[in-house]
Amino acid sequence: MGDARLQRLGRAVLEVEARAISDLIPRIDAGFARACQLMLRCEGRVVVTGMGKSGHIGSKIAATLASTGTPAFFVHPGEASHGDLGMLTAGDVVLALSNSGETSELLTILPLIKRLHVPLITLTGNPESRLARAADINIDVSVAQEACPLGLAPTSSTTASLAMGDALAVSLLEARGFTADDFARTHPGGRLGRRLLLLIGDIMHTGEEIPRVLAEMPLSEALVEMSNKRLGFVTIVDRHDTVEGIFTDGDLRRVLQQKQIELRSTPVGEVMSRGCTTVGPRILAAEALQIMEARKINALPVVDDHQRLIGAFNMHDLLQAGVV
Repeated sequence: MGDARLQRLGRAVLEVEARAISDLIPRIDAGFARACQLMLRCEGRVVVTGMGKSGHIGSKIAATLASTGTPAFFVHPGEASHGDLGMLTAGDVVLALSNSGETSELLTILPLIKRLHVPLITLTGNPESRLARAADINIDVSVAQEACPLGLAPTSSTTASLAMGDALAVSLLEARGFTADDFARTHPGGRLGRRLLLLIGDIMHTGEEIPRVLAEMPLSEALVEMSNKRLGFVTIVDRHDTVEGIFTDGDLRRVLQQKQIELRSTPVGEVMSRGCTTVGPRILAAEALQIMEARKINALPVVDDHQRLIGAFNMHDLLQAGVV
């Protein structure tokens, strides 16, 4: 089979699945809204369940719900009838997925769900199925055809269920007023979480790691301090650690280009850059990155409310923290 034929087959699959999702739009109706209201009023958790490929989709839907402000978890229906249904409480809502609506493992646990008077929302491809009829709300996710040319492998049907699950999750996110900060708190290990949660105080160098000298110190000794601390700059402070200026690798090149200078006798205070940019420890690392990019600088001193030096960091520290 040639490349052109393979490309046509791939496009055909996407076209079939795109139509399946497009066909769902008119089904976002009053029933969909009632399903959202049930989950919004849920005092427990949304318990998602499904068998086979529907189970894989259900697991992803549960993860999406949980990460966007709706407490949820997935229960395998086969395990549910062997003890795992004990996870279900009277304050929960069940979201069950089954393309046929006749999945035996789901029908087995249906009486137990009803006995607890737990609301049941179903996503099925057959509104007349036993599971759909037993539901408080059934959302029709039927598709005209599977993308599989044999009409056997779940393709369009699982895509439709996944898309409807996303529609539910995002609608609930908006209804709850879920923000990017909320999202970051549920994703502390991800890049977004680091950008929205990580503070400069969490990554800055402190104590003896801070490059600092007094203004009267010879430039040669300031260069040694800058070299030893390996941040690309040295902060010039007074006897109370109040920041007076900064001297960077760039300042050294500028000084050497402009005039002859005696490194051992010239005080660093004479050639330092005054009025240097500083940040506080409670600023977001991502915000500090924006400041550095705007001012085309690679490192910053960190000061307290009285402009006393308490830390230092550079672009490499932001890179290591995953902010860049």
